[in-house]
Formats: sequence, structure tokens, C-alpha cells
Amino acid sequence: MSFSTAPVSQEQPVFFDEFFELGGDDSKSPFLTPESRAWGVNLTLKAAILAAFLLVIAFALSFSPGALPLSNLLIVSVFFLAGIPSLIEALEDVASYDINIDILMTVAAFSSVLIGSQMEGALLLVLFALSGAMEDAVTAKAKSSISDLNKLAPTRACVIESDGTLIERSIKDLSLNTRILVRAGQIVPLDGVVVEGASTVNLVHLTGENFPVTKKVEDEVPAGARNLDGTLTLVVTHTSADSTLSKIIELVTQAQESRPKLQRWFDKLSRTYAITIILLSLLFALVFPFLFAIPFLGVEGSVYRALAFLIAASPCALIIAIPIAYLSAVSVCARKGILIKGGITLDALASCKAIALDKTGTLTTGDLTCESIEGISHEPLDGETRKRVLSIAYALEKNAIHPIAKSIVSYAEKQGLTSPLITDFKSIPGHGLNALLGNVAVSIGQPDFIAVKLPEATAKVLKSKCELMREKGELVAAMLIGQEPYLFRFRDTIRPKIKEALQLLKHNQKLTMVMLTGDHELSAKRVATELGIDEYHADLTPKDKLDYVTALSQEKGLAMVGDGVNDAPALARATAGICMGKVGSTTAMDAADAILLHDNIEHLDWLFAKARQTQAIVKQNLFLAASAILIASIPALMGWVPLWLAVVMHEGGTVLVGLNALRLLRK
Repeated sequence: MSFSTAPVSQEQPVFFDEFFELGGDDSKSPFLTPESRAWGVNLTLKAAILAAFLLVIAFALSFSPGALPLSNLLIVSVFFLAGIPSLIEALEDVASYDINIDILMTVAAFSSVLIGSQMEGALLLVLFALSGAMEDAVTAKAKSSISDLNKLAPTRACVIESDGTLIERSIKDLSLNTRILVRAGQIVPLDGVVVEGASTVNLVHLTGENFPVTKKVEDEVPAGARNLDGTLTLVVTHTSADSTLSKIIELVTQAQESRPKLQRWFDKLSRTYAITIILLSLLFALVFPFLFAIPFLGVEGSVYRALAFLIAASPCALIIAIPIAYLSAVSVCARKGILIKGGITLDALASCKAIALDKTGTLTTGDLTCESIEGISHEPLDGETRKRVLSIAYALEKNAIHPIAKSIVSYAEKQGLTSPLITDFKSIPGHGLNALLGNVAVSIGQPDFIAVKLPEATAKVLKSKCELMREKGELVAAMLIGQEPYLFRFRDTIRPKIKEALQLLKHNQKLTMVMLTGDHELSAKRVATELGIDEYHADLTPKDKLDYVTALSQEKGLAMVGDGVNDAPALARATAGICMGKVGSTTAMDAADAILLHDNIEHLDWLFAKARQTQAIVKQNLFLAASAILIASIPALMGWVPLWLAVVMHEGGTVLVGLNALRLLRK
């Protein structure tokens, strides 16, 4: 096999295009040299720190009359470093008729020069720049684990041409059924099916489970999986726009953009509030000299007081109080393996008083457990007969891949059995398996498949017993050794530790538990009893399930947990829909508000607690922000608080709510 790559000139446009589409940090721009990129990292913070350093020196020099020119020069440098970027943004906002808090700060800072308070104006710009840089850092920290998903998405893939040649191409140019090569250590670029090779892959970034999974021929491998040791040849099953990783990134983007009701209300209020504060400041500056007999200018003047009020009343802390809290919560959920479609979902979860859970695939794994082996008579089988029947079933089923086969093979291997030699093996799709054990015919499969091989009376007894087992919600497989029929009983496997998880939800979150399932009444009752669920409804159609969810959502607020296509309407209708990520259908994921990427229901208690903690943090932030505004603005207007202290109090409140929101990042 030869290896070649596309020319560099062909690679560059794709690289630039992908950089801008992913919204990369400016310091990582491909247009910059490595040296320039190093300087560009945290450039805003560096400029703010330098401005603060110059301001300290200027303040120290201001006490020496001979050093005043140098002090003033340093103040000009501070205005240049911290003020010009704010002025440019303010002018852009004015041009687009967007009156906001940035304009308030810029107007206040530059207006301070007119009243001889350039030192306070410089302090305002420095603190505003520092708080802005800290806000960016808080936001970046909150987004870090979410943004890391983009790093999992390789931009190129190694394509195997028809003549065996390898060529690197952009994943955007790859169509379905393209053969690609994934070497050890590489990230799988696109969803595909293994057609050659075997390897272990790590899906931790997709599922949260840090356990290698073996992938061999005919196994599906999702984009974003890391290939650990072997080499895999895949046939692409989903294009870049439709891959598993792309869908996850799309969901995360929705989570970042979906804003809670309270946040949307504040966003709308921002413009009105900013205009009101500017007009009030102007009014106070003009009217106070006549009302209180104070001068227009000077530290006791109305203009000075109006500027102090303008600064103190600006809602910086109020505006970031809400989004920072929700963004932090969404981020830590992503790190926990839970994708939340925005802060609005956290509000919905916090309001829920009940939780409804689907049975199969949610409370149970969907994998079958072999419960017992029985004859069709009422006499129980002795130990030796059971082992002989199981070993023969093992010999047949180890050649098959369906769930019943997997269960029987696992059951036999746990008991340390070996399989006898069989010949003339045949698989009849949809029915069962036939073979010869020496000169004896053996078969296993659907009861109807076995019944036709039996005398009529025996077949009738077999079918009757199978029907009784099915009524109990059990799956049944029949086996025939010569003319002796046997039955294997299977049950859906209860998820490990699910009972403890539900008890935590009941006791810690005070949630009412309801199980909704389309399975038989007896099967539903067995699972509900085993898991301590008091209320359950069985034999439900999708419409029945939707009706129950609608009623419960309106009555007390309901979180619905499901996985299948039939759960999608209920997930969409619930106050908050939660979907299983590994076993869940695409339709269910689209309908849900939250996705458990690794199907770990144990995290539900943590999720509800985090949602309620988020609401508490939001309320705390609103109280802190409003307090900072009231405590600083009224005294500033009355002349009790100097301009520099109003600046410190205002920016201090902004930093405080940001730090308070970061508490949500703790797992």
C-alpha cells in the first residue's frame, strides 16, 4: 500500500474554514505566527493588568508636583490600553442602536476627564477591563468541557482508494460507504462499521465510561472514539454533518444558546434599564444644583454625583448573574456525561415533583438473563440433566448473535460448562437453529419452530406452558433433543444499583415515582415491586403513555425518563424529558431535554440536586447584584460615596457573582 496526501495548498482553505466554523480562540488563528499566538493568549487580561500597573505608578507620582507630567502621561496610557477597546465597542453599539451597560461605563469613564477626575475614570476603565477579562475567564472555564467536544472531531480522515492507495481528505468531502483507515492512537473521524481489523477503543468522551471496548468486523464505531491499539478499516455510515459527535456538538450548542425565561427577561430589560440610567444621570446633573444648592462641577458637584450614580447603577453584575450560573451548571453536567439543552431545562428539572420511568432499556438494561431451564412436565430437572441441556444449547447458540444466544452463552460460561461437538449446523433466520449431536437431532428457537417437530399432544402442552410464561412477562425459547422438549425462561436484566438510585431520588429529592411501560401487567408488577416503585401502569400504547405524562405534567411537574421511539412523544410533552444516550433512539434524543450519555441513572439524583442548586445560586446572584447596585448608587448620588469607591463597589459586585456561580462547577 502506498501513502500520499493532498497538497498543502489544498489543505489550507479547509483548515481556515474549519477554524472559523468551530469558533476558535483568536490566539489560535492560523493567520498568526506561533510567536504572535503566544502573545495573543489572554491578551485582554494582559492589557488590563498592564493598565492597572501603570495606574498604580501614576497614582504614586501624582503626589509629587514635579512628576505630574509623567503621571498624566501614564494616565493617558491607561486610557489607551483599557479605554480605547471599550470606546470602539461602545461606538459600534451606538451605531447599531444597542444602548447597553458597556456604553454606560465608557460614557462615565471619559466624562470623568471633563470634571478633572481622570484618575477615577482610569480606575473605572481598569476595573471594568479586569472584571471583563475575569468574566471571559469564568465563561471560558464554564465552557471548557463543552468546547473540548470540538477537539474530538478530527477534520481529516485517511481514505482507502479503490487501488489501495491511502490519501488524507477533509471529512466534509467523504460520502457514505467510503472506506477509511484508523490507526492506533487516532480519533475515529466518522461513524462507521468495521470491515477489517480488530482493536479496543475508548468511548469515555462520548459515554463517560472509561472502559475500553473491543471492536471487530461488523461492529459499529462512533465518531469521537479513540482507537487504542489495533488498526481498523471502517466503512462510513454517517457523513460529517450527521455523525454521532456532530449531533452531540449540535445539542451542546443548543444548550449554550437556550436561555431560561428569567435570563430572556433580563436581556430585554437591559436596553430599557441602560437608557433609563443615562437619562436619570443627565437629569440629576442638571437639576441637583437647583434643588440642593450645589455646584455643577467639582467633587461635590452634581456632575460628579451623577457620574458616580451612573457607574454604581450600571447592571453589570445583574446582567452576568444569570447566564454565568446556568453556563457553569450546563458545563459541569457535560463533564458528568449529561447533556442539558440549556438553562431552561435546569429550571424545568427543579420544578418537577414526580418522575416517570420507562421499563425496558431504562430501568432494565434490555439484556436478557436466563432464569431457568425446565421440562414441559411438572417434575423439576435434576442437576445433571440441566447441565447436559445447557451444554448442548451452548454448543448451538455460540454460533449465533441474537440476545437469547448471548444470554445462554453467558449463563453456560458462568457455570464453567464446555460445549459438546455438533455437526451439520444450520441457522433458520427468524426461527431457530438445527444441528446433529452424534446421531441425535438437536434444535433450539421459537416455541412454534420446535412445536411442529413434536407430536400434537406434546406440542399443545408446550404451547400452553409457553403462554403461561409469556403472561408473566417472560421470554421463552424452546429446545428439542431427540424427542425431548425443554424450555428456557428469560427476564430483562435490572440495571445494577438502580434500586439505590431510585431510593435516593425518593428520599433526597422527594420525587413521586411512576413506572410507565407497554409490557405485561405481571412483568411490570415484578419490576415495580423489586425496585420499590409504588405506582405503575402497564400495557400502555404510546398514546396511553402520552396521556399519563400530560396529566402528571400539568398536575405536579413531571420528569420523564425513556429511551425508545415510542417514548419520544412523552419525552417532548413532559415538563423535562430525559433520554438514555447509549440505548436511546435518535428520535427520543431529539425530543428529550437532557441526555444521559452513558445511561447511568445513578446520576439522576445528582442532576436534580444540581438543578435546584443552580436555582439557588441564581437567586443568590440576583440578590448580590441588586444589593451592590442599591448600596452603591444611592449613597453615590447623595455625595456620601466618592467616585473611586463607587467604581470599586460596582466592579466588586460583578466579580462576586461570577465567583459565586463558579461554585456550580464542582461535581
